Amino acid sequence: MNQLRTRRDVRPHPPGRTSPGPLGGAPPRGSGAPGPPGVRDTAGHTPGEKVFSASGCRGHRGGGGAVAAEGNQGEAPVDDGTDLPGGNVSADRAGRPRDEPAAGRPQGRPPTRVVVSLMLSMALVALDTTIVATAVPQIVGDLGGFSVFSWLFSGYLLAVTVTLPVYGKLSDTFGRKPVLLFGTALFLVGSVLCASAWNMAALIAFRIVQGLGGGALQSTVQTLAADLYPLKERPRIQARMTTVWASSSLLGPALGGLLAAYAGWRWTFLINVPLAGLALWLTARHLVEPVRSPGRRGPVDWAGALGVFACGGVLLFALVQGGVAWPWLSAPSLTLFAAAAALAAVVVRVERRAPEPILPGWVWRRRTIAAVNLALGSLGLLMVAPLVFMPTYAQTVLGLGPVGAGFVMALMTLSWPISAAFCQHVYRRIGFRDTAVLGIGAAAVILFAFTLLPHPARAWQPALIMLLLGFALGLFQLPLMIGVQSTVGWAERGTTTASVLFCRTVGQSVGAALLGAVANATIAARLADSPLPGLPQRLDDVSKALAAPDSLPAATTAHLRSAVAAAVDHIFLGATAAALAALLVLLLVAPREFPVLKEQE
Repeated sequence: MNQLRTRRDVRPHPPGRTSPGPLGGAPPRGSGAPGPPGVRDTAGHTPGEKVFSASGCRGHRGGGGAVAAEGNQGEAPVDDGTDLPGGNVSADRAGRPRDEPAAGRPQGRPPTRVVVSLMLSMALVALDTTIVATAVPQIVGDLGGFSVFSWLFSGYLLAVTVTLPVYGKLSDTFGRKPVLLFGTALFLVGSVLCASAWNMAALIAFRIVQGLGGGALQSTVQTLAADLYPLKERPRIQARMTTVWASSSLLGPALGGLLAAYAGWRWTFLINVPLAGLALWLTARHLVEPVRSPGRRGPVDWAGALGVFACGGVLLFALVQGGVAWPWLSAPSLTLFAAAAALAAVVVRVERRAPEPILPGWVWRRRTIAAVNLALGSLGLLMVAPLVFMPTYAQTVLGLGPVGAGFVMALMTLSWPISAAFCQHVYRRIGFRDTAVLGIGAAAVILFAFTLLPHPARAWQPALIMLLLGFALGLFQLPLMIGVQSTVGWAERGTTTASVLFCRTVGQSVGAALLGAVANATIAARLADSPLPGLPQRLDDVSKALAAPDSLPAATTAHLRSAVAAAVDHIFLGATAAALAALLVLLLVAPREFPVLKEQE
C-alpha cells in the first residue's frame, strides 16, 4: 500500500447519475457495488472493495480488504493477531473508541416504553434469583422436600446458564425481538406453574421452566442495550441496567418475606405475572428492531444446542453437588466430571461440522472476545466472596443483624452503578482495556486489604471495603462489556454477549464450589485442632451454634467466630487470586486497543 488515507475526494457529478467514486464513474468504496473490472484507485484498491479505517492505531485485517490508517503515511498495516469480521474499525492512537455511526439503528434514543420493557425484563431475572430465598421455610412447610429444596435455586441457575449460548445464537439468526418475546412468555408460564405446584418435585421442575425463559431475558436484554444505543450512550443505559439489577436483588428478600408472611408463598411467583405481562406487551407493541440487510440464515444447530445444554448441565450439576451431597473425590463426582469432559469433546466435534454452530470457534480465536470471556469468568469467581460469604461474616463474626448485614452489602450495590455511570469518562481517555486494568488492579488490592482487618473488626471497616470494591468493579466490568459488544456487528453481537454472560455464570458456579471447599476445610481444621468443650461436631451446626451464642461458653463462641473469620479471610485470598488472574489476562491476552467497528450494514 503506497498511500494510506481516510478521506475520499467528493466531486460534483451530473444530475441523474449515481454518486461517483474516487475515479468518477466508479461507485464509492465500501458500497458493495462492483466497479469496472481491473480499475483501481490511487491507493491501489478496486472500486467497491471494503476498506477498514483504523485511524491512527494498528490496523486489523479481516473479511478481505485493505487497511487505512490516518497519520501513518507509508506505514504497512500491523496485524496483532486479532481475527475480525468484515467491518470498519475506528479507534484513535491510544485505543480510545470513537463513536459509532447510527447506520442501521433508529435515529435518536429508543422510545421510553422500550427502555421500560428492557428494565422490567432485567428486574424479573434479578428479582427471581432472590425473592424465593426468604419464602423457603413456608414452601418447605407446605410442600415438604427439605432435603432437596436447594434445587429451587440450583435448577433455576442451571437452566439460565446452559441456555445463554443457545439464545445468543438464535437472536443473531432470527432477531432479538422474537427471542425476547419467547423468553418473557416462557418465564410468565413458568411463574404461573410454580404458583400452582403441588409438591417439591413439581416446583423444582417448574423453576427450571422459569430458568429456560430467564436465560433468554438475561442474554437478549444486554444485547438489545447495545443494538439500540450508539457507543456514547451505552454507559448510561448499562448503568441503568446495573442499578435495576442491584435494586431488584436487594428488594427481593424483603419482598419475598413480606409476601410469604402476609399473602402466602405462592405470591412470590404470582407477582411476576403482571410484571412479565407488562414487559411482554411493551416489547410486542413498541420494540422495533433496526432494519438490517438480510444475511445468510443457515440451519439452526439443534444438535449443538442439545450438546451444550447436556454438557453444561452435567458440569454445573457436578459443581453444585460436589462437596455437599458427596465428597469431591467420590465416585459420583468423578463420574460426573468424566461425563462432562466426554460431552465437551462431542460438542467440539459437532460444532466444527455445523454450518452455523451455537458456540462458534471465533469467540475463542479472537483475542478481544477470548480475553473478555476469561476476565469476566474470573469476575464471576471472585464475586462469590462478597455476595455469598460477606453476609455470613457480618452476622456471625461481627454480630450484626440481618438489617446491618444487608446495609454492608448495599454499599457495594450502591457504588457499582455510580462507578459504571462515570466510567465512560475514563475509557474515552485511556481506552477500554486500560480502564478495566485500573479497575481490577484496584479490586485486587481492596480484596487483599480485607484479609488485613483486625479481629474482631469494626463494622465500618468491611463496609468501607464493600463500598470501594463496588467502585473498582464498576470500572472493570462495564468497559469490558461495552468494549467487546462494540467490536462485533449486529449478526454476531448476540453470540458474543451470551458467551460473556455464560463464562461469568460458570465462573460463579466454579467459585462457589472451590471457595466453599476452602471455607469448609478451614473451619473443619480449626474445629479439629481445638480442645474447647461444646464445639459443633459437624460443619452444618456451626451457624446454628453462632445463632445462639449465649448457649455456649464465651471461649467456645470466640473460637467459632475466629474460625469463621479465618475461613472468610481465605475466601478473600482466593478472590484476590482470581482478580490477579483477570489482570494477567487483560495484560497478556487482550489487545491494548479494542478494534471498535464502524457499523455499516
